[in-house]
Amino acid sequence: MSERSALRSRLEALTRELVKFGAVGGAGVVVNFAVFNLVRHLTEVPVVRASIVATVVATGTNYLGYRYFTYRDRDKQGRTKELTLFLLFSVVGLVIENGVLYIATYGFDWDSPLQSNVFKFLGIAVATLFRFWSYRTWVFRALPARKAVETAESFLADDSPRPRSASRR
Repeated sequence: MSERSALRSRLEALTRELVKFGAVGGAGVVVNFAVFNLVRHLTEVPVVRASIVATVVATGTNYLGYRYFTYRDRDKQGRTKELTLFLLFSVVGLVIENGVLYIATYGFDWDSPLQSNVFKFLGIAVATLFRFWSYRTWVFRALPARKAVETAESFLADDSPRPRSASRR
């Protein structure tokens, strides 16, 4: 495979990943805004708390989408570790997302429904960049590269005699 072909293949894989990540994330944004606006308009819960509730609900739905759609081909070993890392990075994303809303609401007194939705959207956008990087790098790790697997398979298939270890008797 030529270097150009390998680069094209990696770019196509990244594009597919971004599209799938975006589809799941887009569904999560719809859930996030629906829950946020329902809680905000049907209860007396303050704006940032309503946003935190919405973010937590969206995070739960997103995990299912990422695990079983976007990253279904990724390593499935160590689900406890995967879920722990997902929750850890999701909390950081929650802080980023709601930090933007908090600053707008309490720092600048921008608290109308339109302003709250605009700053919630901006917070989601910034947090999404962090989430994409952290989920693909740390949570849903790629399986070993095909070349590494082929090398291991060829090593295992090698029928040449192996030298005996000095510790064997």
